[in-house]
Amino acid sequence: MKKILLLCFCFVSILSVKAQTEEKKWNVGLHGGITQYHGDLGRSFYKTDQTYYGFGGLSVSRYLGKLFDVNLLLSKGTIGYNNTETGSFKSDFNAASINLRFNITAPEYIVRPYVFAGVGAILFDNQLNFHTENYDYILPSAGAGINFRLSPMFMLNLQETFMYSNKDRRDGIDNADGDFKKKDAYLTHMIGLTYNLGNSLDTDKDGVSDKKDNCADTPAGVAVDKKGCPLDKDADGVADYLDNCPDLAGSKTLNGCPDKDNDGVEDSKDRCPDQAGTLILKGCPDADKDGVADIDDQCANTKPGTKVDAKGCATDSDNDGVMDDVDRCPNTAGVIALKGCPDADGDGIADLDDKCPKAKGTAENKGCPEIAKADIVRITYIGSKIFFENNSDKLKVASLSQLDELSKILYKYDGASLTIAGHTDSVGADDFNLTLSQKRAESVRQYLIGKGISVDRLTSIGYGETQPVADNKSTLGRAKNRRVELKTNY
Repeated sequence: MKKILLLCFCFVSILSVKAQTEEKKWNVGLHGGITQYHGDLGRSFYKTDQTYYGFGGLSVSRYLGKLFDVNLLLSKGTIGYNNTETGSFKSDFNAASINLRFNITAPEYIVRPYVFAGVGAILFDNQLNFHTENYDYILPSAGAGINFRLSPMFMLNLQETFMYSNKDRRDGIDNADGDFKKKDAYLTHMIGLTYNLGNSLDTDKDGVSDKKDNCADTPAGVAVDKKGCPLDKDADGVADYLDNCPDLAGSKTLNGCPDKDNDGVEDSKDRCPDQAGTLILKGCPDADKDGVADIDDQCANTKPGTKVDAKGCATDSDNDGVMDDVDRCPNTAGVIALKGCPDADGDGIADLDDKCPKAKGTAENKGCPEIAKADIVRITYIGSKIFFENNSDKLKVASLSQLDELSKILYKYDGASLTIAGHTDSVGADDFNLTLSQKRAESVRQYLIGKGISVDRLTSIGYGETQPVADNKSTLGRAKNRRVELKTNY
């Protein structure tokens, strides 16, 4: 017996070592029970008036699938029958059987009934003498049982096993003559405690083994379902532990919170949950694009780009009664008639458009006053008194006093512009005359600039001999053609 137990222990140890890489597919158990006889001397199955004989056993089971496993049972005990009328016998035995087991319920159930069938052998010799006369084959063994899960590791086992011998001789009577029904049979009533071998690998410690875990990287402490994935009560694709709104289906981009108007602002933070709006306005629309939500906007038709106040209305920065959106001069107080622009000289022309904002003028002169006729005459006269050195653009000294007077007149009319036109007679080459006339007009311009007249008020043009005012054939005519003409304008 000790040798058998040692052999069984080594066998189970080998299986358990191999099973350590599997998920608890091995199971070992210790069993005990009683045997009953069925044969030529009598039929004692399930009778209580006969002597009972005991046995012990060791089992090893291997998981094959959800409902199937294979079981090896090694047992040792006594079989016998005691009847004063028909006779009696008693024999020690060692038995081994291997059975295919069909479980009626799946592994997750606490109670698992099953049926099984298989083959085995019985050695009727306490000394383990394997002489032919000492052993019978069990063809078949069959029965049923039930397992009760006490914990993830331990189960309580109850089993009934029918063993049909291939011989009819252990009771001392051999009259079967090949008839299966007359051969010896045995019944065992067994109870045992079994243990599941192997360590279930559970990397994320969520209680679901890696083999069954569809989400093997779940953070520690997160509640999971049977497949090891984080719970998602609202089924929106965002796990509850990441879901800011775990009871309401929402979008992944908003961490599981709903957004009815799809404007990117979750409903709980959306001031206008039924209207698409902008994030900066907390989900409200802004029809006139003035930066004020429509629900707050008291001037909802403001022109785009208009500066508005907190109520969405155009501002009046200079407080002149003209709103900034129509005020041509929004930062300077003006008059309504001139669209918010000032008119310093009171001539009805906004300073913005007035070339002479400090002097009353006319619209024809762009806000500048009329140039007195006497001054116009004088300017024309001065132009006729400007002379140059022969074949040169150098001004003669006598001309300088005339230009000084001209600069004083121009100071009076600071909005007026002056065009300086240079002309020559026909003596000499055309190109030379054109260049000379341009240089002489430019000399006058530079002199006036030197007197403080603004550059942008002076224009110089050379016409050469192209615009004669007299006949170039006479000395007097040529003298008239050598001239500078001055013309003022606004």
